[in-house]
Amino acid sequence: MVQLKTDTSIEAMRETGLVVAHMLAAVRKEAAVGVSLLELDAVAREVLHEAGAGSPFLNYRPHFAPVPFPAVICASVNDAIVHGIPTGRRLRDGDLVSIDAGATLKGWAGDSAISFTVGRARPEDTRLIDTAFAALDAGISAAVVGNRIGDIAHAIGTVCRKAGYGIPDGFGGHGVGRSMHEDPAVPNEGRPGRGMLLRHGMVLAIEPMLTGGGTDGYYPDRDGWTLRTSDGSRAAHAEHTVAITDDGPRVLTAL
Repeated sequence: MVQLKTDTSIEAMRETGLVVAHMLAAVRKEAAVGVSLLELDAVAREVLHEAGAGSPFLNYRPHFAPVPFPAVICASVNDAIVHGIPTGRRLRDGDLVSIDAGATLKGWAGDSAISFTVGRARPEDTRLIDTAFAALDAGISAAVVGNRIGDIAHAIGTVCRKAGYGIPDGFGGHGVGRSMHEDPAVPNEGRPGRGMLLRHGMVLAIEPMLTGGGTDGYYPDRDGWTLRTSDGSRAAHAEHTVAITDDGPRVLTAL
C-alpha cells in the first residue's frame, strides 16, 4: 500500500535527505587512488554519527541475502552494478565507482546514489555516467501530479536505450517513507500513461542503473550481494529521493 506523506512529513524527510547528501559528498571528496572501500564506508559512518542518524543499510537482510549487509554504503566498482559490499580493495586509477547511501532520522528514511571515476576517466565511462544522471533528471521531470509511474519509467528508459545502454532486468526505484523500501515499485523502463497515478504526497526513490555493454543481464557475485554485468561491461547508478507535490517534483536528497 502507498502511504501519502503530509507536507510536514516531507519537510522531515528533507532533513534525512540532507544527511544522505552529505554522506555522498563526503565519500566523493575522499575517494582517490589508493583509498579503500572500507575507508569510504568509515567516512559515511562518521557523517551519520555527527547527524545523530541511523543506517537502513547496516544489517539489512532481504530474502535473497546470505548474510546481513555489513556496511552503511554500497560501493560498486566497474562491472558491479549495485549492492557492492565495501572491502579492503583500494581504488585504482580509472575505476568507475557507484556509491549508494541511506539514512534514517526521526523515523524517516532517505536514499540516494552517485557514480564517478577515480583518477583518469575513460571517455566511455564519462558518457555512461553522464547518461545515468540525464536519465535520472528525465525521470524526476516526469514525476508530476497527474502523470503515472509508467511515465517515469518511460522517461528513464528512453534516455538509456537511445544511448545504447542496457537496463538490468527487474531493478529500479521504489517508494520511501518510514522504511527505505515501500510501495510502489518504479521501473527503469515502461510504457507512458500506464501504472499508478502520481499524487501529491508520494515520495519515490528514482534510480536509473545502466550497463555499458548494452545487455540487460547480470549475475550475483560470490558474496551473495554484489550484482555484476553479465558481459563484464561497466555500470553506472544515479538516484534521488523525490517528493511529488502540487508544485512539482522536490528532490529531497540534493545539497
